[in-house]
Formats: sequence, structure tokens, C-alpha cells
Amino acid sequence: MASSHNAASSLIQAIDHIPQGVAVFDAGMHLVASNQRYNSLLALPEDLARAGTPLFDIAIFLGDRGDFGPGDPAGLAIERIKRITGAPNSVTQRVGDSGQSLEFYSSRLPDGGLVISVADVTARVHAEQELERVNQTLEGRVAERTAALTRVNAELETARAKADAANHDKTRFLAAASHDLLQPLNAARLYTSTLIERAKSTGLADLANSIEASLTAVEDIMSALLDISRIDSGALRPNPAPVTARELLRKIEVEFGPMARERNISLRIVPTAATVLADRTLVGRIVQNLVSNAIKYTMPGGKVLVGLRRRGARLRLDVIDTGIGFNRDQHRLLFAEFSRLERGARMAQGLGLGLSIVQRLVAALGLSLEVDSQERRGSRFSLYLPITRPSRTAEETGPVAPETSFTTLDLKVLCVDNERAILEAMDGLLSHWGCDVRGALSLKQIDRERLLEGWYPDLVLMDYHLDQTSGLDAIEWLRHNLGAHLPAALVTADRSAAVRALAEDRGIPVITKPVKPAALRALISGMASQSGRTVKRAG
Repeated sequence: MASSHNAASSLIQAIDHIPQGVAVFDAGMHLVASNQRYNSLLALPEDLARAGTPLFDIAIFLGDRGDFGPGDPAGLAIERIKRITGAPNSVTQRVGDSGQSLEFYSSRLPDGGLVISVADVTARVHAEQELERVNQTLEGRVAERTAALTRVNAELETARAKADAANHDKTRFLAAASHDLLQPLNAARLYTSTLIERAKSTGLADLANSIEASLTAVEDIMSALLDISRIDSGALRPNPAPVTARELLRKIEVEFGPMARERNISLRIVPTAATVLADRTLVGRIVQNLVSNAIKYTMPGGKVLVGLRRRGARLRLDVIDTGIGFNRDQHRLLFAEFSRLERGARMAQGLGLGLSIVQRLVAALGLSLEVDSQERRGSRFSLYLPITRPSRTAEETGPVAPETSFTTLDLKVLCVDNERAILEAMDGLLSHWGCDVRGALSLKQIDRERLLEGWYPDLVLMDYHLDQTSGLDAIEWLRHNLGAHLPAALVTADRSAAVRALAEDRGIPVITKPVKPAALRALISGMASQSGRTVKRAG
């Protein structure tokens, strides 16, 4: 108890040094702690600044004092509380008791609590008002304009720092929002994949493929915008580690093989046993963008080659195509945002963000990229990676099973996801592949409905963000009850490096949403082979 009290005291002393006012409330909306700046900006009496004070009591006090304007204080207090607790985040401004402009930022905590920060932005508001007045009367007042601009510049520097902070907040928001955005897209992709397989050789095949192409375009745009936001805000933190070149290239055939075959393009991946020092996720993203572009801008019957060559103390990862190419004068346009060469724009849809992301990632990782191209003859994009000694982890990493021609998996698959639409879509796709599928929204449903009585799954496909626990903990629970060697994979819209690292620490493979059917089928086949299960092939 003493250590907890000391920790709380240390926390309060620490937040007293923050220039903004800060208050934290628990899930019952009772004050946990607040700093002196918060109490002074709101001019709270001492009895309302004590731990345990209800948020409603503070709001009633402010309403009685007139801080919320004219009207019934209780009604105004209730409305104010609804406003700051009704959404995950909110930003509001109002006039304080002393006439100062106060800006409030509220954010709900994962446990249901609330944190509120308040800042005195009077100087900024006055600067904005002054700037507006100066702009309205600018003519004929050069001397006054010079003085005003000097003051404004100082304010703008402060505003710039706040804008940078807001940009980081935006990135955090996008990272959280991306999960909710990708969930319905994932369900749509799964439904469409089932439709495509069932519509083969029918009049609906072209329509199903068109829907799939549109969903792919949406996914590409969302991924590109999220990547640019994370890079520009500095949210990406490279984590280089020894990784085999095979590991970097392991998903290229699975992910882009079907696309290349559909376009009648030869995609060749040259294997190598070398080990490089690289951030597997970020370098993988670079290679994915380069290979995607190579296939998009290569005519049917052309070739795309991906491989590595030793160049001194580095490996040169080449993506070579026989595509449309470009001349030297067009080189600078390649990496500009929303810029596409005229001939390329006619060949493939897109926003022109792929190479812009590549350039940003290369810079963030401190690597170098070399480009060589001849118009109408093809291009070579080369990424240089430092060579290192192989680690045990890198050596033990096996290749992903390539896409196979089987149509019947004959496996019992347990799917757990907190989105019912995704469970239904996954059931449709896996059942079409010959699987016996059972789905659940949570571990409680599995236990309540006794889904595993007399039915032992061959493998588990688990969402990460469940309502009561994480997918990784849910997998541990299943293994504890069904057997430690139960094959399981994480299927998640969370693309953060932290989640991937947690999964890798437990030896659990990860596949990101929206799920690509070819990648999912290859993963399931590989897991079944490793567990000793056989896959029935059609014919």
C-alpha cells in the first residue's frame, strides 16, 4: 500500500510540471488525480480537487458559476459531461472564469476512464484575431503590418509546434481507426472470393472479378494513405534485425503469383541463402510496392524477376521487369505524390502513391535505392541492404508453402472474430474449400455453446482485437484446454509492429486483413503440413 501511495504521489508531482492542466477520472467518472495547473485554470476550490470527487460535482460548480453560459446549471453540466464523454476524443474551447480562452482535449481510456487536458490558448486566439484585423486593414499600413507580422510569426512558431503534436495525434487516431475501416472491407473481400470461385464459367464471373478489383483498389488506397501518414509523422520506428533474404521474399510468390498469372506475366523469384540486416515489415513493404508496380506496368507476355546479388558488403535486391519503362527526364516524376506517367495511367488504375511510399520508407530506413530504365524496354529498381551473419531465428524460419492447386482442404477450422459478418464470410470461403468450420465471437460463446464438445479443430484462425481479451491470450487458453501443439494463426487488421512482434515471440504466424485468399490458403496448407495433416487435392 505504501508503495502504491508513493507511486501515486510521484505521478501527481510529475504531472504538476506539465504546462497544461491534466485530470484523470476512473470508469465511474470520479477524480483520480489532477495537477495544480488544472485546478488553477478552472479555479476549483480545494474540496473539489480531491481524489474521489465526482465529475458531475465539478461540472455543477462550473455551471453555477456561469462557466457554461446562461441556463439551468444542472442541465448545462449534464450536457457538458455528455459532450466530453460521448466520443473517444473531443476538442472544445470556451471562456474561463477569468476571461481567458481555454481549450479542452478529452480522451476515453481503454478501461472506461477519462483523461482531460486543458490549456490557456488566449495568446493564440488573440494572435488569430489580430491577424484577421491586420489582413482587413492591410493597405496603407506597411509599418503596422511589419510589427504585426513579427508578433504573428512568434505565435505561428508556437502554433507549428502544436500542429506537429496534432499530427502525431492524427496518426494515432488513423492507426486505431484503420482497424474499424479494414474490418468490413475484409468481410467484403472474403465474400467476393467465395463468389469468384463459385461463379467460374458463369455469366457472373466478370462481375465478381470487377467487384474484387474495386475492393483491391480501395485497400491499396487506404494502405497507402495510412503508410504516408505514419511515415511523415515519424510514427514508424525501424527495427532492423538479421533476416534471411528468403524471409523477405517469402510472400511475393503467394501474394503476386495469381496477379501475374492472370496478366500472363512470368514472375520469377530467385532464391538465396544470404542474411541481411533489415526491418522485415518495412523492407517487405518496399518490395511489395516495387513488385506490384512491375506487374502493373508490364504488358501480357512480359517478365518480372526478383532476386539478390552481392555487391561488396551489401546485397542488391533487384526488381527487374520488361515493362513500359521511362526516360531520364521522367525520373523525378516517378516519386512525386499523385503523379503518374501518361502511358502508365492508361495501363493501370491508382493514385500514384506507391513509389512515393517507397522513397519515404527508403529514407526512413537509411537505405539507398537505385533506378535504371529504358523506355519501352523495362526497368530495374535496386534496393541495397547490409549483409550480416545469420541468426538462429532467421535460420529456422521456413518458407511459406506456395499457392497450390488443391480445392479440398478437409480440415476442421475454428474461426474466432468479434465481427459476425467476417465469421460468415470466412465460413463461406473455407467451406467452399472443403473445411468443416465452426465460428465464435468470443471464448465465452465457445464455452457457453460447447462448440468443442466432440469436435477437435485441426487449426485455429484467431482475430487479435476481441471484446474481452486479446487473440494471443485466447490462443493460449485454447492450447491450455485442447493441447499445447494446436496450430493457430492470428488474422488481424492491426498492422503494428508491436502486435507482430508479440505473435512472433509465441511462434504464431500473422496474416493481415483484408485477407488475400491465396495467402490464406497457402498459410492453412503450410500449417496443416507442419502438423502432419494431409490435404486432399481435386481430381
